Amino acid sequence: MGRLVPGGRRRAAGLSLIELMIALAIGTVLLVGLVQVFAASRVAYQGAEGLARVQENARFAIEFLQRDIRMAGHFGCVNDQAHFVKGTGDLANHLDATKPALNFGVSIMGYEAVNTAPGNAVTIGSAASGWNPALPAEIAALNPLPGSDIITLRFLAEEGIPVTGLTPVSGSEVQVSFPAARAPVLTAGGVSSPRLFAVADCSHVDVFQGDVNGSTVVSSSGVDFSPRYTTFPLGQSLLYRAESIVYYVAPGASGRPALWRARADAAGNYPAAGREELVEGIESLQLLYGRDATAAISTATPPIGDITSQDTAQTVGSAVGEWLRVGLVQVGVLASSPEPAAAVAPALVDAQPRVLGVRFQPPAGDARYRNSYEVTIALRNRLFGN
Repeated sequence: MGRLVPGGRRRAAGLSLIELMIALAIGTVLLVGLVQVFAASRVAYQGAEGLARVQENARFAIEFLQRDIRMAGHFGCVNDQAHFVKGTGDLANHLDATKPALNFGVSIMGYEAVNTAPGNAVTIGSAASGWNPALPAEIAALNPLPGSDIITLRFLAEEGIPVTGLTPVSGSEVQVSFPAARAPVLTAGGVSSPRLFAVADCSHVDVFQGDVNGSTVVSSSGVDFSPRYTTFPLGQSLLYRAESIVYYVAPGASGRPALWRARADAAGNYPAAGREELVEGIESLQLLYGRDATAAISTATPPIGDITSQDTAQTVGSAVGEWLRVGLVQVGVLASSPEPAAAVAPALVDAQPRVLGVRFQPPAGDARYRNSYEVTIALRNRLFGN
């Protein structure tokens, strides 16, 4: 309230300049503190979000890879190693085996990205291109990112359908009959129009191209393989979907690296319809292969079940016999957060992420959270005694 001054007028009361400056200073300090609290909370949130996304994505990537790598070599109740050691001409591949994707005689094969062996250092986003062994044209057409290994797998799907009839038609084609209620097994996993199949029992396996028509699949192999099998209920012949897939890293829908899986078609190509972006944020896939101690698997020298060497695909090479020895795969993935996570690039070389002995240097200033994850996978269809 104002006070009375001589002459009957009131003097207006208010803040002095010093009081105003003190109030502004206090307000500024409080505002700066509030901004710092919000900034720290934002950084903490970004870091926690980045960590959670990286862990989630890496877990999904490892799960996909584990499931399919374990299936390599599955050809019914007798695996590919055992068929080879028996030396009876199985498995019988009625596809064009000159196409790498259709060569079911090679159940697993990898391609090593150049300069990504254990002990090498890679700058993310600037790795030299190239793979060893050299990529087949069909895989190169997928435009995989350099600096990441590639693995191809061939096997029969985990579930088979009882074969109730094998009828030769048109001379060399075979009509394979099965219970109509079991038809969804052939399209499980989102494969709407399968074209690659196999019939197998505990003695033989025939891989062929065919078409599903209700409760039958008609082969177009040019070979009548029906005399080799006895149908249900007297026999144990099963019809499987045959899988030929490749795992690789390529740009995803967001433009960032992602883990992809592609399925081969009956022509040995990887069409767009068979390509799946599985997990975003996977910047590199690294692989090492464990080989059986038996140097040359044959009828006289079967595998003994001891994994005595672990090498890159480049060291294993392209010889079919060397890939037949593979009974274990070490898998490592480098995962990054989809968005910047306020992460600081490691100041020390020793703090940079490593995947199976390969050191990765993050690009400057991208602020993404990164971590590496590794797992050792036994090919359960090549375990000793299977």
